[in-house]
Amino acid sequence: MSKALYIAEKPSVARQFADVLGVKGNAGNGYLESDTAVVTWCVGHLITMSYPEVYDPALKKWSFDTIPFIPEEYKYEIIDASSKQFQIVSKLLNREDVGRIYVCTDSGREGEYIYRLVEQMAGVDKSKKDRRRVWIDSQTEEEIMRGIREAKELSAYDNLSDAAYLRAQEDYCLLYTSDAA
Repeated sequence: MSKALYIAEKPSVARQFADVLGVKGNAGNGYLESDTAVVTWCVGHLITMSYPEVYDPALKKWSFDTIPFIPEEYKYEIIDASSKQFQIVSKLLNREDVGRIYVCTDSGREGEYIYRLVEQMAGVDKSKKDRRRVWIDSQTEEEIMRGIREAKELSAYDNLSDAAYLRAQEDYCLLYTSDAA
């Protein structure tokens, strides 16, 4: 039997989804599970852009000689303090019995970015999963149920995802192309 996976941005929001969906249990394992659903969270950001020294060790010490630094391809890495939760979410995303993923991160560019980075780093085979976006304005029971019922295919939010990646790259370039570093 195929299960639905619900991924929230924060544990408190995941708990609200679990309550509405009737998913009980101890969240000590980084997720809650029932016969039909799994609910987990990202604890905010799990992934970050790599520092310049990951590209070239000579860039570890800031100097006028090394700016501007604009990577040809941006690198990402798992945040050390969040690595345990990332591993949990990654395994859940790639479970064979998970057929549908509901992205329940905050509605907006940043929430979209948080999920897309996790999906990217987890190596999710998008052709094997039905991916849906839950877009809600509050965490009331009615709003959560409406958001799940009306969830659109994740691809409908690809432009928002692109905007999120570009904003992050812009922020990165601003930091490493000026004397603000």
